[in-house]
Amino acid sequence: MRPPTSDEEQTRTMTIEAYADTIVPGEKRSSDDRAIAGATTGGGAVAAGAIELLEWDATGLSGALGDLAGALNEHTLAYAAELGLALDESVPPFVALSFEHRTAMVNRLTTPGHPEKPLWVSLALFCNMAFDSAAHLHTADAIAAGHPGLIAMGIEKPDPDGRWRFPSYSYGRPLARLHPDTTPSGSPA
Repeated sequence: MRPPTSDEEQTRTMTIEAYADTIVPGEKRSSDDRAIAGATTGGGAVAAGAIELLEWDATGLSGALGDLAGALNEHTLAYAAELGLALDESVPPFVALSFEHRTAMVNRLTTPGHPEKPLWVSLALFCNMAFDSAAHLHTADAIAAGHPGLIAMGIEKPDPDGRWRFPSYSYGRPLARLHPDTTPSGSPA
């Protein structure tokens, strides 16, 4: 297998970023950003590191990202032909779609009965994972760097020693009474 060219890498990256942005939308990185639709404010899956997570070998998808981007663009060409949409040829087909059409495409690909549904759902799950848990980063590092998903969920910074402690109950109230034999360290008797 030959290594991808820089044009192929750019097409792959833009396409996968556009997919990730469709799953967890974010704001454009600049006015000329085409991969990010800018459907909302704040950072989405791309700002949260979806590409970095997907390129991590542990996902099992890293070697297939080029093929997934190619398949997504092929599906997009068929979708555009079906609806009579004219696509800007200066960017990959999926990137050329409006956010509404990107959403419709992802809906088609992840609908029960679609033969490729497991692939597209897997890709979507990893995009969510990048936003929801920063699985590719140490949590304290992600919070210190301003990870948009962890901030959106209200994950607090650790104490100065790097440990998380919750002097108040995390749910705002105790969930149960302590057992009378619980030791001061919290261990059961």
